[in-house]
Amino acid sequence: MNTTTIIVIAVIVVIALALLFLVRGRKQHVTFSDTPPLTPKAAPAPKPVEAAPTPAPAMPVESHGITTEMADAVEDVVDQFVGIQSHPKPEPAKGPGDPLTQLKGLGPKAASLLNDLGVTRFEQIASWNEADIAAIDARMGAFKGRIGRDRWVDQAKLLAKGDTTAFEAEFGALGG
Repeated sequence: MNTTTIIVIAVIVVIALALLFLVRGRKQHVTFSDTPPLTPKAAPAPKPVEAAPTPAPAMPVESHGITTEMADAVEDVVDQFVGIQSHPKPEPAKGPGDPLTQLKGLGPKAASLLNDLGVTRFEQIASWNEADIAAIDARMGAFKGRIGRDRWVDQAKLLAKGDTTAFEAEFGALGG
């Protein structure tokens, strides 16, 4: 390792520890001394107690709080730095995979990335919703943005149905 890498790791560890300290909160430290306890003074006469007003019911809190959000953010950054996947891979499709390179804008390298993510069939891509697209797109590296720009989902819907005529009418000759 070179010194730059060591410095970067050290800075990340210090930041993570500082955030952990903030998340867990400070503990009150109590110290005891060898001195004898102070003698108690005469206590003043107690005041009459009035009935306390009934407190309003507490509203349920939907968020986890800023400390939990900070902890989640630190975990995401550390996971990315270490290389741990924070999102599980989709379950691989059963049966043989489709030639994903038939999709316009999806070459062999992008197909390999999708295969590594468990995406091997047109049906899988055709079923993606906006959240799926965002999650997969975030993991596409140099190919980020291609899913929407090249309309992979629309293409995959036609190829999953076997409608090559409609595919070629809208996207051009079938490649791959």
